[in-house]
Amino acid sequence: MEQLTVWQFSAAAFAGSIAAGLLGALTGLGGGIVVIPMLTLLFGVDIRYAAGAALISVIATSSGAASSYVKDGYSNLRVGMFLEIATTCGAVIGALLTALLAASAIAIIFGVVLLASAALSFRRRREPDPREPPDPIAVRMRLDSDYPTPQGRVAYHVHGVPAAFGLMFVAGALSGLLGIGSGAVKVLALDWAMRLPFKVSTTTSNFMIGVTAAASAGVYLNRGYIEPGLAMPVMLGVLAGSMLGAQLLVRVQSSALRIVFAIAIALLGVQMIYGGLRGTP
Repeated sequence: MEQLTVWQFSAAAFAGSIAAGLLGALTGLGGGIVVIPMLTLLFGVDIRYAAGAALISVIATSSGAASSYVKDGYSNLRVGMFLEIATTCGAVIGALLTALLAASAIAIIFGVVLLASAALSFRRRREPDPREPPDPIAVRMRLDSDYPTPQGRVAYHVHGVPAAFGLMFVAGALSGLLGIGSGAVKVLALDWAMRLPFKVSTTTSNFMIGVTAAASAGVYLNRGYIEPGLAMPVMLGVLAGSMLGAQLLVRVQSSALRIVFAIAIALLGVQMIYGGLRGTP
């Protein structure tokens, strides 16, 4: 690739980050899952610095999209705040591991996570049954809630609290290690373990990823992996894309979007694993 000037690189990173933020907000997977392959594969950025920039962008994604979701009544704040205990602890541990693993190993792990995210997007989810009794822990903690639909607000129960808490610890560790929002694991916990309605799980995931990323970003900053000149255009682009995605979420066909996105991130995952095995992530 021809050597880019600083302005050309910043403009390209900004444009790509807009698309990443848009997709991250619409799917609940976080913009970092697109930003990191873009920076490493297209621009040759070291994966640790790409992860540092992605963490800053993930915070921007959460700030941009989550505020709109909370205002509209989609996010379950009690579920999000409770599960943040697990994700924050995992995020700090994952961030500390970045100094112990080679860049190629991190790239391979990232590729595996991308492939797993793609596979999960193709699974047919079980629709929540409002007649099914909620988890006793959820009742005790008052986690049940409702969300807006064209027919009015619909109530739902929360299930599988212990399983979701364990999955959220894994999500936090992946977030800290890879610099992503780890929305795939978060949506797995919210969508499959807790059996929340899809838009509730997506928006609650967006609400949570900012806090998780902030816990990791402190460790990355201390190790010198956050470069302001790289993080700034990425953050601004993802913020713009996430705000647009928040407006489009209620109008798009969720199932079709997840399939298209799954195919794209599967291809990126294969490329990341290939680069990691060659020692050129």
